[in-house]
Amino acid sequence: MNRLIALVALSFILALVNISIWHKQQHLANGQPVLLELAPVDPRSLIQGDYMVLRFKLAGDIDDALTTQSKPLTNHQGYAIISLDNNGVASLVRIDNGTALADDELRIEYRVRDHRIKFATNAFFFQEGTADVYSTARYGMFRLNDNGEPLLTDLYDSELKRLSP
Repeated sequence: MNRLIALVALSFILALVNISIWHKQQHLANGQPVLLELAPVDPRSLIQGDYMVLRFKLAGDIDDALTTQSKPLTNHQGYAIISLDNNGVASLVRIDNGTALADDELRIEYRVRDHRIKFATNAFFFQEGTADVYSTARYGMFRLNDNGEPLLTDLYDSELKRLSP
């Protein structure tokens, strides 16, 4: 009986993991591509390998908008309304206030943690020895799903060319 319970529990856990993977694959395949301008820093981590810490211009714009609205940067989750230029680069329109989106607007989720605006990730990991390839990064390519959740896929240079080793 204990083996049966363990087998059912394991099957349930594996099903949940596979459903999560499927959702991420759908997000990558069908998400709206959005480029966020970044200001990278390139530290090394002995435990994690090579990676680039990412800071986004949009995060500073959201910070300024929240400050203008006298909203303190305490831990919370929210949405910003963005528009895309002809190259797909996002710019802040406003902080989401519940009004309907215009045809050229998108909703992107952000989080405030430790008084800093963050998106899906604040780091981009790459293979050891390929740091020079990513040193020219100027944009992060995200895929937004229908809920405004961003998922980082790639880094791009100033000429909007995808960086790859």
